Amino acid sequence: MQAIRNLFRGPWTSAERLEGKTVLITGANTGIGKETAVDLAGRGAKIIMACRDMDKAQAATKEVIERSGNDNVVCMKLDLADSKSIKEFAQAINQGESKLNILINNAGVMVCPYGKTADGFEMQIGINHMGHVLLTYLLLDLIKRSAPARIVTVSSMAHSWGTIKLDDINSEKHYDKQKAYSQSKLANVLFTRSLAKRLQGTGVTAYSLHPGMVQTDLWRHLNGPQRFLMKLVSPFTKSSEKGAKTTIYCAVDPALENESGGYYSDCAPANCSAEGKDDALAQKLWELSCQMLNITWE
Repeated sequence: MQAIRNLFRGPWTSAERLEGKTVLITGANTGIGKETAVDLAGRGAKIIMACRDMDKAQAATKEVIERSGNDNVVCMKLDLADSKSIKEFAQAINQGESKLNILINNAGVMVCPYGKTADGFEMQIGINHMGHVLLTYLLLDLIKRSAPARIVTVSSMAHSWGTIKLDDINSEKHYDKQKAYSQSKLANVLFTRSLAKRLQGTGVTAYSLHPGMVQTDLWRHLNGPQRFLMKLVSPFTKSSEKGAKTTIYCAVDPALENESGGYYSDCAPANCSAEGKDDALAQKLWELSCQMLNITWE
């Protein structure tokens, strides 16, 4: 029903300004991350682009500055596949920034061949979920001091096809790259749900979202038949600019100030899967993630 109502809404727009605000976006050198940076920089925010490839990041930073007209944009090295890099990055942010008003957990990998992060996590659950959990944990005190603040995590409708394998979170018994991707995106939804509960009363809110079917670099690992299918549907996909709209909506829309923990699509509340609403599963994943990351987060 929500999807039908969305068809009759005009495109979401907002004149909300962000002067004096600091925004951190992971994976901001390409795709919807870069478009998000352009938009939020255009609203007057300071933008920190957290990227793994610094050559691409520096070129993207220049582009964001030119397109937004805001030169308060910087890029910093962050490899979400390595906890050492995440800790060094978070330390630099905590020491160098007086506030962090919006954290956008945007970076991700999709249906990649089997591999492991520096910490031994399967690459998709490691980058898409574990890396962002650790980053959020390490920055949370700064975010709380900056309240009102928001934490936005980019998930996908693929979460609906996912299951959380608590006994094989790293897909070591069997690896199916599509299932591993869906698991990581379901983990994003469950993490947001758990995070929102723990942040009640702090002035910090959390949101997860599906950006739509967007033509991005994430498609690079698709095989022949999958690439052919995506070419067939490509006329119906979104540009990166349009794909960034729901991220921006979750980051700035005043109507969401008193909402937290929800899942969004097409700049509106959306229904997530039954597993995405499972609080018992969310708690189990939370505990497992903290154990595997060796962090204490009640």
